[in-house]
Amino acid sequence: MKFLLWLVLLVLSWPLALLALILYPILWLLGLPLRLVGISVRGALELAAAIVRLPGRLLGGFGEARN
Repeated sequence: MKFLLWLVLLVLSWPLALLALILYPILWLLGLPLRLVGISVRGALELAAAIVRLPGRLLGGFGEARN
């Protein structure tokens, strides 16, 4: 889909299409550290949530009906 959009842009305005072709990898590289930070923060939050939920899981909570 992105390729088709790029081809339409190439037909309508080739200088803008070439600029987009050059800038896309640069912007992707600049966004890479932000994605890595997001992955790290998500992992840390999931670890904290697992630690908070651990006592309840050990005591047998979370939805199991006991007879």
